Amino acid sequence: MNTANIQEEILKLKKEKGVCILAHSYQAREICEIADYVGDSYQLSVWGSQEKADTMLLCGVRFMAETAKILSPEKKVLLSNPIAGCPMAEQMSRDMIAKIKEEYPDYTVVAYVNTIAELKTICDVCVTSASAVRIVDQIPNDKILFIPDCNLGAYVAKMLPHKTVKLLNGGCPLHAAVTPDEVKLARTRHPEAKLLVHPECIPEVAAAADFVGSTTAIMKYAQESDAKEFIIGTEISIAEHLQYDCPDKRFYPLSMNLICANMKATTLMDVYRVLQGEAGEEIILDDRTIADARRCIDAMIALGG
Repeated sequence: MNTANIQEEILKLKKEKGVCILAHSYQAREICEIADYVGDSYQLSVWGSQEKADTMLLCGVRFMAETAKILSPEKKVLLSNPIAGCPMAEQMSRDMIAKIKEEYPDYTVVAYVNTIAELKTICDVCVTSASAVRIVDQIPNDKILFIPDCNLGAYVAKMLPHKTVKLLNGGCPLHAAVTPDEVKLARTRHPEAKLLVHPECIPEVAAAADFVGSTTAIMKYAQESDAKEFIIGTEISIAEHLQYDCPDKRFYPLSMNLICANMKATTLMDVYRVLQGEAGEEIILDDRTIADARRCIDAMIALGG
């Protein structure tokens, strides 16, 4: 079968079986085209919770499927490829943060949504890359322990100098690997282009950008801007998607190394086989984990997230 044939079969199967397909923006174009929703991880979970379908198929990585399950415990949540994890989400354990909380008992623990469910159970407030600055600003406590991404945390600290933000050595190895030299090279090659970067990049890279924002915010900025050229400082698939969405504009990856192997683990055939009942993994979380992890998400919602 070719790509078009597989997509046609997927569309038929998901309708027959009442499955809602959620695809993260870093997924391949052919997967985004058959998804019911495409976007950032937390927003996908919200959209999925609002759907009538009682089964969600997540095309992304494990922590995203866990978040979908936390928001919709009554639904079946399937991860399209079981090996798709996230180095950032998995780099800090619950026990590790429990010990650090003992050292900083008067700090509010803020967890980036890019964390595993077990870690969320010990955190006070959850944030997304889009809402981090706004939510942390609304927290009554001025002392913040921000985990796991020290670069996103540094960006929050820069934007909120009245807060004391404690950071740990963690983050997205993909975004953190982008260097100022790559910024200089991209600027030299494309002098008229706007530089748009994700706050998971190191502070020196973020400081050099024309715009810093979440994946969705980067795409929105590029789509609405009068500029005609853009250097995209996040996962390389976003430059590709924007080329389709805005054919009259030009998009250049900031670094050719911005390729997430975990996101690329999911293929169109994986999605097809899951719908045939031959692949994938159902996400199972016990009631206690769901309830405890949900608290920090509810705290975010209460603060305007």
